[in-house]
Amino acid sequence: MTSGESILFEAPGPRGRRRNRICSVLAVVGIAAVVGYVIVRLHAAGQFTWAMWEAFTYQGVQRRILIGALDTLKAFALAVVFSLLLGVLLATGRLSRHRVLRWPATALVEFFRAMPLLIMIFALYNMGWLRSWVAAVARFLREHLGQTGVWLADNFASPTLWALVIGIALYNGSVQAEILRAGARAVPRGQTEAAYALGMRKAQVTTTVVLPQAVRTMLPSIVGQIVVTLKDTSLGFIITYEELLYAGKLLAQNTATPAGYPYIPVLLVVGPIYIGMCLALSTFAKWLAHRGRQQRRPGLRFRSPADHVRKPAG
Repeated sequence: MTSGESILFEAPGPRGRRRNRICSVLAVVGIAAVVGYVIVRLHAAGQFTWAMWEAFTYQGVQRRILIGALDTLKAFALAVVFSLLLGVLLATGRLSRHRVLRWPATALVEFFRAMPLLIMIFALYNMGWLRSWVAAVARFLREHLGQTGVWLADNFASPTLWALVIGIALYNGSVQAEILRAGARAVPRGQTEAAYALGMRKAQVTTTVVLPQAVRTMLPSIVGQIVVTLKDTSLGFIITYEELLYAGKLLAQNTATPAGYPYIPVLLVVGPIYIGMCLALSTFAKWLAHRGRQQRRPGLRFRSPADHVRKPAG
């Protein structure tokens, strides 16, 4: 058995390879048949007529889709920042030796992971304290920060935005906490023991030895959850946050044609935008993984626990 073959399964023989090729061809033909049938049915329903696609040639529609995409990225960026910060805090709490920190962190992680995200977003949207808090912050920004405050209030002081961001951050932050905790558990025990032997405190060990290695180990999972965070922003249309999906929904509902409403054309326009953003994140993740592999090549020196200990002068 060569090094590239699996250790669990033997390589297929001539008959197995022929069977695999036949199955592959049949699968491709089946998928092509299904796609062709769907296209024929959509064409028969008039979904590919010019009247269905004419709305996308208007500058107002194009601008609205662009604004929806930017609002999606705005909610996504805020949710990613807060979810990662919350994930680090909860992971640190779960790794703590003190019960007063570990038990509340565990309860929060389990609660927010079990809570359906849609219910959490809808509940936050209907809480009066959130609306009052956003209104108070907007008033403070307009009164004390001049034009900058007015711009911040107009673009970020929205109850729907923060209901969506807080809900996504709570859910994905709890998931990121478990990812970071798993990465921290994967760090060899000798690393932490060596750090303690050099006189480092628990906080120093966690921040300078454990977490950096945990992030590097679990980077694919972290980025994968960030992609999930991007897709979760589409739930904002439930609370009328004007993100990309909500903009497409409004466009489809308010554009009447002789063949009906252009739901399928809107889906074919909005869907690839989401796919493109997710592919961009995946490409970024591959670049980070490639960079990490380059840093781990022989000849490159990493900081050891001893590097964080101050050497005596003289």
